[in-house]
Amino acid sequence: MTTRESAIAELLVGKAQAGDRRAFDELVARYRTRIYALALHMTGSASDADDVTQDVFMKAYRALGQFAGKSEFFTWLYRIALNQCLTTRRRSGRMIPTDDTRLSLALEVDADGDPWRAIDLRRTYRQLITAFDGLPPDIKTAVTLVILQGFSHAECAVIMNCAEGTISWRIHQARQRLRKQLASETKRRGEAEAPPLSLIDGLLA
Repeated sequence: MTTRESAIAELLVGKAQAGDRRAFDELVARYRTRIYALALHMTGSASDADDVTQDVFMKAYRALGQFAGKSEFFTWLYRIALNQCLTTRRRSGRMIPTDDTRLSLALEVDADGDPWRAIDLRRTYRQLITAFDGLPPDIKTAVTLVILQGFSHAECAVIMNCAEGTISWRIHQARQRLRKQLASETKRRGEAEAPPLSLIDGLLA
């Protein structure tokens, strides 16, 4: 987050804490898209992501008076969001629904309109999503924030309250596990090379 964005957020938070509801609405407008994207990556469900996003801002509004400004507002907000995502994920379990939004979007890109290709890739994707969702929560969270959300390792370390080196290690562990899963699935399919998979493009870089 830039210095200017931080200053704007600080100003809006101050106004919201003083009772200006429009200032809080502006904070919601600024962060809603990123919170929703985070929730979608973490839960795999559009409906769950909607619920998480709504719950996050409700909790943030109720707890706004407790925000003392010792960290960036977005850091505080993301911590609320991550906790809500993990709670929702534990409640819904690890099964990948047939209408998983991540699966649908990835197949739309990689199948390139070929229904047979989509059928062929579906099992591979489901196994990879299962592997991703099966990562330990701290590793999955680091991957989501750094690779899928675009935070730096330093920013992620602040959000997750750990050392920057810990984030680097978690990303490394995630890539190792997903590479192993992809190699196993490629071998099962009898292919010399792994298929192009936009879902994890960047994860294995």
